[in-house]
Amino acid sequence: MNLLVAQAQQIEAPEIHYGAIAPVLIVLGAACVSVLLEALLPKHQRWAVQLLLSLLTLLGATAALVLYVTADDVPAQGVATLAGMLAVDTPALFLWGTLLVLAFGSILLIADRSVEPGGVFVAQAAIRPGTVQDRAQATKTGMQTEVFPLTLFALGGMMTFVASNDLLTMFIALEVLSLPLYLLCGLARRRRLLSQEAAVKYFLLGAFASAFFLYGVALLYGYAGSVKLSAIATAAAGTDRSDTLLFAGFGLLVVGLLFKASVGPFHTWTPDVYQGAPTPVTAFMAACTKVAAFGGILRVLTVAFENTQWEWRGVLYGVAVVSMVIGAVLGLTQTDVKRMIAYSSVAHAGFLLIGSIALVPDGEGVSATMFYLLAYGFTTIATFGIVSLVRNSDGEATHLSQWAGLAKRSPIVAATFTFLLLALAGIPLTSGFIGKFVVFSAAIEAGLTPLVVIALVASAVAAFFYLRVIVLMYFSEPAADGPTVTVPGAFTTIAITLGAVVTLVLGLWPTLVLEWAGTGTFLS
Repeated sequence: MNLLVAQAQQIEAPEIHYGAIAPVLIVLGAACVSVLLEALLPKHQRWAVQLLLSLLTLLGATAALVLYVTADDVPAQGVATLAGMLAVDTPALFLWGTLLVLAFGSILLIADRSVEPGGVFVAQAAIRPGTVQDRAQATKTGMQTEVFPLTLFALGGMMTFVASNDLLTMFIALEVLSLPLYLLCGLARRRRLLSQEAAVKYFLLGAFASAFFLYGVALLYGYAGSVKLSAIATAAAGTDRSDTLLFAGFGLLVVGLLFKASVGPFHTWTPDVYQGAPTPVTAFMAACTKVAAFGGILRVLTVAFENTQWEWRGVLYGVAVVSMVIGAVLGLTQTDVKRMIAYSSVAHAGFLLIGSIALVPDGEGVSATMFYLLAYGFTTIATFGIVSLVRNSDGEATHLSQWAGLAKRSPIVAATFTFLLLALAGIPLTSGFIGKFVVFSAAIEAGLTPLVVIALVASAVAAFFYLRVIVLMYFSEPAADGPTVTVPGAFTTIAITLGAVVTLVLGLWPTLVLEWAGTGTFLS
């Protein structure tokens, strides 16, 4: 007994740097409060209170982030806290800021109840699709307000994921961000069977990806004797153990990360989920989940496996090529706008992977990838905001034929959508052009010129299906019974305007963001 007491006295509580992790604590704490409000408040008060809490949470977390970044006593190399589980360094802070501002636009789309009367989310999720009760609830103005705490939990998981300094913490954060998304995908008010099918596909494939990730963690623990990224890097730098466990574990780990990032050929969930999920949730996933996934990829490759990059670079080289080809070629065959953007995201994931493997000594690949994530996120949120406005009696009109002559029905919507599509294509004076330019420049400096040439060809092919939509909107006659363009409410208008303005500003004046992204490296 005395021995146990003596051992307990020797255990020291881990040092916690509350200022560094305040943004994450605010988001996760508010998510817990949001769950309590959902249980205690009357139904007619929930939407307003939950929306106010969510927006205040994002503002509070952003303020805490700004205060920490501007403080004089912040170590330049970053701090490791919670017994080294989280590394709050410059890339983590940049990615946190990116996630918070993108989540702001996503929350506005999620909360909007003007485009779809009552909101895009079902009023009672437990009702079976196709029943009399289901048809009756479709006309109700209420919505499932659980979407707000689910969104906050997913955001908290994403923020933890990009700052995780060991693989076990990263796995827990992966589940925290994934489980709410599985639920959110199945809560569409319209086309509920398609929405629930998307949720089931996402859940099943996500479970397989998580299993790959966890098995990879187990193999890497067997190799290095630790799940910390720095310990894996130390073991990989010089050990007499067989490299079989190292590279088998790396392969399984990367499969889980590439799945979450929608990188081909691990993209099979993406078109179906993007099409079936409620459009605001699709926007949230397309922007924020990609930031989180590539933030995790950058940290794992840079901190744990930089010493072995010559062994794995060729594999990821091939994966990037496959992703770009799949996204560009299959995007040409799509007749649904949301599926087309899904394959566009697969192609963009290939471009982002180029920056992730371009580990040049001065970190240009990392900073270029983070800039690309910010630029792509704002463009994507605004793009899906526009998609939600084109509607018919069945809800959103996403078939390409229904977009014919849209410029004659709503010139402003068509012009905004054209600008966003040109940004996705990487046309100059948009953030998409700057993002591709800095990623390709870093790749050339890292000796990946052939990969950049393939990427340029894929970009040219992908530009065709963007231009096809533009030609359809401006040079085709609208059908007499074609869809209408809904006048957006304040929330959707702010989200679209914010995305379009940032897309333009980053295309004209990207220097400030690029400088912040390049000011530091990952804490090892």
